[in-house]
Amino acid sequence: MSQIFDPIRKKYVEQTPEEEVRQGIISSLMDVMEVPETHIAVEQGFKFNGLQYRADIIVYGRDLAPALLVECKAPSVRLTGKVIDQVVRYNMVLGVDYIMISNGRKTCICKLDHESGKYEFLTSIPKYSDITK
Repeated sequence: MSQIFDPIRKKYVEQTPEEEVRQGIISSLMDVMEVPETHIAVEQGFKFNGLQYRADIIVYGRDLAPALLVECKAPSVRLTGKVIDQVVRYNMVLGVDYIMISNGRKTCICKLDHESGKYEFLTSIPKYSDITK
């Protein structure tokens, strides 16, 4: 099986369709959103209701608190309410203001409105400096 280099984990990993999406998102985080490489974690484990889970990507703010949670899916996986529900469940533990889902073909980013408790879809991708204010 082919491998692809992950600049965050500093190693080659299996080149699956989901991993290709993850690496594309990592590139966008650093190039478009201007996230420092040192503030990105990949496949970060955490516990929820006593069960172990793994977040695909977490972006940390300058204060090292989680700021953005990213869930990556293979291009063949449709981004449905079920995928959003998965990320929202993860966020019950992490408590970030921004969530992103992507299958490489479509990417959605949402911001939590603390007053309503609902997520609002953003029409543009914010810069790191905007999500860490």
